[in-house]
Amino acid sequence: MKTVFYVLVMGALLIGGCRSSQKSSSRIGYDFSGVNKVAFVTVQGALNSETAKDQIAEFFAIELLERGYAPLGRPQVRALLAEWEAAGAADPNAEFRDLTTNEAAVDAGRALKVPAVLTINIPHFADEITITATMIDVEDGSILWLANGSGRGEGPLSGMFGGSHKAPDNELLGGLMGPESDETADQPLSPQEAKRAQKIIKSLCKSLPVKVAPAF
Repeated sequence: MKTVFYVLVMGALLIGGCRSSQKSSSRIGYDFSGVNKVAFVTVQGALNSETAKDQIAEFFAIELLERGYAPLGRPQVRALLAEWEAAGAADPNAEFRDLTTNEAAVDAGRALKVPAVLTINIPHFADEITITATMIDVEDGSILWLANGSGRGEGPLSGMFGGSHKAPDNELLGGLMGPESDETADQPLSPQEAKRAQKIIKSLCKSLPVKVAPAF
């Protein structure tokens, strides 16, 4: 039986004018060396834009690569799951079209034959950005790493997704059910939004166990 104790890291940071805080937990005693590929199965929350969601996943992918992991990108995951379903090879009990639960994310990870999946939730994306990332063991559905962080800049975001932009409930992975009707569906993050989100993500991923020694 795998050890289920966690280590908690809490911090309050001042990064480039963006006031931020974070909490993170990773499993003590777990052998992260066996986690090679990590699939990004869902980005949900306060973003409607699929392009913006892909950017968020890419920011996480950069950090995972630096820590020795091999991320399976969100567009690639979307394509593989669509191909899997089209071929009729999917488990009929696996709800790949709605990956907002850990159980569905694990089902997708098993189909993709990866040891772990990463889910990203963004409940707030306005003057304050809040991001939660969860790495889940596909074998038993347990949480390996959980990190939550938020950042508030000195001024309000002025980009496409600032203010009252709110995503609908039960977002679907990658638009497998078809494109969204929102006219902003394909808009990328503004440079200001991207910079702030990337700083939060970089801070969060510092707590993720490193698989390889950093290069100097």
